[in-house]
Amino acid sequence: MKKARTSMERKSSAGSRIVASLREAVDWAEGKDVAVRVTQVEVPTVDVREVRRKLGLSQAAFAAKFGFQPATLRNWEQGRTRPDGPARVLLAVIAQHPEAVEDSLRRAS
Repeated sequence: MKKARTSMERKSSAGSRIVASLREAVDWAEGKDVAVRVTQVEVPTVDVREVRRKLGLSQAAFAAKFGFQPATLRNWEQGRTRPDGPARVLLAVIAQHPEAVEDSLRRAS
């Protein structure tokens, strides 16, 4: 006959683990000494004009191919604004693997 587990022997539920994690995150955000893992990803700065020229595309063609607004692309290239995090990530991938981005966009449409 199986013996019933006591509450100490039971595995914690997903909900209780989530609540504990959230408490830990709040403690960390408040500056308390909590053993947490922090991961930072460095997103590279990309020279948009260089990437576009390397691909041999006009501003209009590059913008259309990768889903950017032409005015936004002009602003990046002329230094009036800079790409934000997600755009920088996409531009970094385009710089290294433009065919992968083109393929993904083609499949999505």
